[in-house]
Amino acid sequence: MKTNTFLELLETHNEKSLLFEYQQGNFVGANYHITEVKNVQIDAVDCGARSDSWEETLIQLWESPDEKDTRSFMTAYKALGILKKVNRIRPIAGEAELKFEYGNENFHTAQLFVNEYTWSERQIIIKLAVEQTTCKARESCGVPQEVEKVAETCCAESACC
Repeated sequence: MKTNTFLELLETHNEKSLLFEYQQGNFVGANYHITEVKNVQIDAVDCGARSDSWEETLIQLWESPDEKDTRSFMTAYKALGILKKVNRIRPIAGEAELKFEYGNENFHTAQLFVNEYTWSERQIIIKLAVEQTTCKARESCGVPQEVEKVAETCCAESACC
């Protein structure tokens, strides 16, 4: 999901509660805060020696231990207000890919991408997922599509790395 798409979703449904599902059936607690918004510039080289660059927006979610009894989720309006304030201080790249950083005692901290989203009369649910790693230079490394073991296959068995 692009950052602009998320902002438009918040704007359109600003009266609704904003929930994040980080695993099937597991939601970030209602006591969450948006603690940081990062404008990330990626400048990378893959194992096939191809360079690439792109931008990401990374929004960090944190559950406040002091507010564990909170039952009301943040509204889209409040989240949009936070992001607009950030944008005034450090402009957010609207076409950047959007990710969320989250973890708790039962789930390792990870950067999660938006897999899909749904909304109902009262809430927006942002469904997050872990992005699997892959060999980005499969063709030049001679890695078959079905092989996902990057370190073993791409780097150990080819001359790419």
